Amino acid sequence: MDLKQDWPKPSVPRPIVVFGAGSIVRDAHLPAWRAGGYEVVGLHGPDHAKAEVLADTFGTRALSLQEALTVEGAVFDLATPPAAHAGILAQLPERAPALVQKPLGPDLDSATEIVQICRDRKLMAAMNFQLRFAPMSVALKDAIDRGLLGDVVDIEMHGVMATPWGFWEFLNGLPRIEITMHSIHYLDLIRHLWGDPVGVHAKTLGHPSHKVAQTRTAAMLDYGADRRCVLSVNHDWDFGSEHQACEFRIAGTKGAAYMTMGVNLDYPHGEADVLEINAGDGWEKIPLRGSWFVESFTARMHNLQRAAAGEEALIASVEDGWRTMALVEAAYASSAAPMTPISTMP
Repeated sequence: MDLKQDWPKPSVPRPIVVFGAGSIVRDAHLPAWRAGGYEVVGLHGPDHAKAEVLADTFGTRALSLQEALTVEGAVFDLATPPAAHAGILAQLPERAPALVQKPLGPDLDSATEIVQICRDRKLMAAMNFQLRFAPMSVALKDAIDRGLLGDVVDIEMHGVMATPWGFWEFLNGLPRIEITMHSIHYLDLIRHLWGDPVGVHAKTLGHPSHKVAQTRTAAMLDYGADRRCVLSVNHDWDFGSEHQACEFRIAGTKGAAYMTMGVNLDYPHGEADVLEINAGDGWEKIPLRGSWFVESFTARMHNLQRAAAGEEALIASVEDGWRTMALVEAAYASSAAPMTPISTMP
């Protein structure tokens, strides 16, 4: 089965300036920009000594804030905590291309502020929702768009894994974690495939073994009478690799698809991604040309740079990211509301 997986490169690549020097920059951003053939002019982080160590590892420079903001013709990559996005975007050169790490601020009010900043400064700002650009996701959407599954009527996401939250120290003390920082990827991919739901039922909660605000979520998205969409995510399966899972099951009227996101099964090293499709004649395993980490990051950057050059439309702009944030906000509101009580016997 020949399905689209790759993303074309821009005809004239722009240099990249990175804001941030954390683990995601080390494990994904810098390897992805190198793999895509991009020049990373430098990176800026609040801890300059830490930024220097990382910059040396990848053969680039640690920049001061002023140096980072004044690189001409660059794409600005914001791999920063959500609370830092607005302050950086407000200082970028007008009309600059920018890639913004999810989430779009800590909450929907912050997301609205960020969208307005991008509008005021006429930034070409995209969300770093790279799961949309993973080879398996690109191939899945191609199969759906070509009608190979018929009318898709069921999407189920199931995640049971041991996530090393200690990699991201900035999460400690934040009131919103699991949906905002992790399941947002799945919600965004579902929106990419099906558009916006009309509502959501959700419950998200923590775990007694640690202090992270939430690590477990169950949710159902309302897509009307004929479509079912559910998510069940548990990051506290600390009992070995046996029986872990991070997978999508997509069912249509003519066929189905099964997808595994391997990186989450042994983060950050990960296992291989998997895509299998049954278009009516049995299951076929699709040979994947890359994975969520890091090929999807490279493809995400290709789209942004090609859009900045007028070579294609921008996918997952900050305006579209606001819609994903609205879904996240609704999920937290649902979780905070009481569930329907069960009647007691009179």
